[in-house]
Amino acid sequence: MGRTSDAKQRLMDAVLDLVWKGSYGHTSVDLICEQAGVKKGSFYHFFESKSDLTAEALEDSWARVYRPMYDSIFSPSKSPLDRLKDHVENCYEEQKKEFDKCGRVLGCPLFSLGNEISMQEQRLREVVQNMLNIHVRYLETALRDGHSQGLFSCPHPTLMAHTLFRYCEGTLTEARIMNNLELLRDMGPAILGLLGLNDFSSVKLAA
Repeated sequence: MGRTSDAKQRLMDAVLDLVWKGSYGHTSVDLICEQAGVKKGSFYHFFESKSDLTAEALEDSWARVYRPMYDSIFSPSKSPLDRLKDHVENCYEEQKKEFDKCGRVLGCPLFSLGNEISMQEQRLREVVQNMLNIHVRYLETALRDGHSQGLFSCPHPTLMAHTLFRYCEGTLTEARIMNNLELLRDMGPAILGLLGLNDFSSVKLAA
């Protein structure tokens, strides 16, 4: 049984893991408590519902893990092209790590969850939407900087950021459906192609 002091964090970690590897609909409070090693009474001490738990878990994960990771990947101290390359390489490595553990391509947890609950859970939809919008802004900043530095032509960075974002998320979703990690290997070259660049060798993802 988890200690009271870390029971809340255990619940948040458990729901994110279960939803990413399965689905929101099939993830019950009982299953969350079982994986977390927390009594059901403790669950309702911290959270009113599964929806409240999931929303808080997403916000907690963003603050602790993903914001620092994206701040590093998209650091202004790096070349805009390096930011884009590091982004797609990180995406591939994160998916490969999970594939090696569970034998499946899991795709983007935000897209998977958002597709499932967008018409049902208003608070969750808003949390997911906010996080996806932040992701787009990271891409937009890299594109704006790359254009201003003359690395590539991108006179409409907001539009292109959404285009690149949709391409990456679509590829992740297809890779999850097909359970094919190889679909992610050429994301870097494809992004450079959309920016009108031809030298793909430096961003070809390693096996």
